[in-house]
Amino acid sequence: MVVSGALSLIFGSAETSDFWVDALQSWWGRVGPAMAGIKQLVIYLDNGPNNSGRRTQFLKRMVQFADWSGLTIRLVYYPPYHSKYNPIERCWSSLQKKWNGELLNCWEVIRSCALRMTWKKMHPTADRLEGNYPAKVRVPSKEMKAYGARLERSQILPKYDITIRPTKPRGR
Repeated sequence: MVVSGALSLIFGSAETSDFWVDALQSWWGRVGPAMAGIKQLVIYLDNGPNNSGRRTQFLKRMVQFADWSGLTIRLVYYPPYHSKYNPIERCWSSLQKKWNGELLNCWEVIRSCALRMTWKKMHPTADRLEGNYPAKVRVPSKEMKAYGARLERSQILPKYDITIRPTKPRGR
């Protein structure tokens, strides 16, 4: 989290659009109550295959997250080949150093390695989501129309800047 510098690592069975949003919801469920004044989350993304601004399942779930949380969500994507500007890449580098040579064969080993690392002089939290996350889930275009209507794409950078407003804003 940029405001505090705190890092939360959430692990699961597979990186999918559903996992991304479930992890975000799990994180917000934990930290949100302490952030009563926050009305908007700006999420910086790398435009990967599971969190792309064109990935229907991801966008559907983000609209649902906005409604669940009451937060305005702004998805800001790094352009292709600009990952060096993404702070998460430095985070992964730090985590990989702690994993160096470890056999990641169980949750206890993964968690202990993650908790040994530091990020901005603090240890992260490390959690995992149980369950199966099937790949390549798609939303039919007819169903997606309602979700697509909720996406406010930037006039200047429509692929890289998307705002989603909740149906009922937080705190009301």
